[in-house]
Amino acid sequence: MNDLVVVPQGSEPAAPAPRRRRARRRDRSLLPAAPSGRAVALPPPDDPTPPRAWRPGTFGVLDIGSTKIMCLIGRGESDGTLRVLGHGWRRSHGVRCGGIVNLGDAEAAIRAAVGQAEDAAERRLDRVYVNLSCGHPESRLFNVRWPVGGREITASDVRRVVTEGQMRAQSEGRSTIHTIPLDFSVDETSGVPDPRGHLCDQLTSRLHVIDASTTALRNLETVLSRAELKIEELVSAPLASGLAVLDEDERELGVTVVDMGGGTTSIAIFGEGHLLHTACLPVGGMHVTRDIAHVLSTSIDSAEWLKTMYGSAELSADDDMDLLPVQLIGDSEHQFVNISRSKVVSIIRPRIEETLEMVRDRLESAGVGRATDGRVVLTGGASLLDGVGNMAARILNRQVRLGRPNAIRGLPDDAAAWPSFATSAGLLAWAAGGGGALGDMDFSEPRPRGMLRRVVEFIRDRV
Repeated sequence: MNDLVVVPQGSEPAAPAPRRRRARRRDRSLLPAAPSGRAVALPPPDDPTPPRAWRPGTFGVLDIGSTKIMCLIGRGESDGTLRVLGHGWRRSHGVRCGGIVNLGDAEAAIRAAVGQAEDAAERRLDRVYVNLSCGHPESRLFNVRWPVGGREITASDVRRVVTEGQMRAQSEGRSTIHTIPLDFSVDETSGVPDPRGHLCDQLTSRLHVIDASTTALRNLETVLSRAELKIEELVSAPLASGLAVLDEDERELGVTVVDMGGGTTSIAIFGEGHLLHTACLPVGGMHVTRDIAHVLSTSIDSAEWLKTMYGSAELSADDDMDLLPVQLIGDSEHQFVNISRSKVVSIIRPRIEETLEMVRDRLESAGVGRATDGRVVLTGGASLLDGVGNMAARILNRQVRLGRPNAIRGLPDDAAAWPSFATSAGLLAWAAGGGGALGDMDFSEPRPRGMLRRVVEFIRDRV
């Protein structure tokens, strides 16, 4: 582009100085227009991102919930999608608020769900990825510094930072499940997603640690062992749900996933592309069912049918006119009483309001900055109740949408029920390698072979 020359009135412009190097001729149609008071547009986007490359193989995942136990067997496809080869689910028994309360009942339900999926996929499982919702999971953030000494950062340095964070997070009776590096600082340069290969004196990392009760995890391992299964990896349930229902832009800008399950409601806050905070509330859709059964003196099955078919979190003008048949406990199977739909809604509404107010309080106390101000994505079976989205938008004072699993094929044809599959679909994405930018790293410290190597490692760690 030619230099701009200011010409005094009544004079001729001076000839521009000759250039020492001939500039490459450029197509002016590609250059930005002269300033006109508007911002210059960003350059055109790069070529479309290639499809995600999944880990090879077939994976089995198990979602152990309070109302259902679901198993998926699937794999990653070359087009970036996930394909479910077989699925199975059973009504949950022996599980309450995400924890195992009856080993025998839970084993039988797990065997049935896994067997159904195995038959559909025509293959057998011996290892599974399992969701973590038991043991009162807790979420904490740590800042860890590690001296590097001016050399190149290696994968071993990153592992040591993660290991240091795990040691700081250790507490009696708790076991660490995830240690997630949120970002790294290479000396004074912050926001480095992968520091390997950088030169620096000090490596700093912000780590997100999720842990749970050791006893609850042992009970989970025991019941799976009795069902002839081993745990390949435990994955936080809200993290899995977020992997299934969010896209990359949402995770980058800040979004909260609220998974409204049967026995618990889990919260996952994402920002800058990472999971920043999780929480688990001991209330879910089954509490709504029990409220209906208690107030109307009907069975749990009848209450669940009323909630599913006619339930809503918001009253409408015609609810007083709609009469619903309800069989009371102890009456003959052919005797029913008529209850107005407004009565059922008046039972449901307070419990949903209480749940969403608890979610709001957790978001306000999370301490992760502006990430909690973004959109809220509702998923899970209880989110399918009419009126929940509008109530959530009002109570949380945020934009709300319903989340369904993305880029997955082979789920049941009833897409309306897909939010119920969010956790299991996210587990499959995690198993296939969708865990994050450093998903290629094993953060466990390799044990040196031989006495001499162990001595060298001991000295190097302390120099």
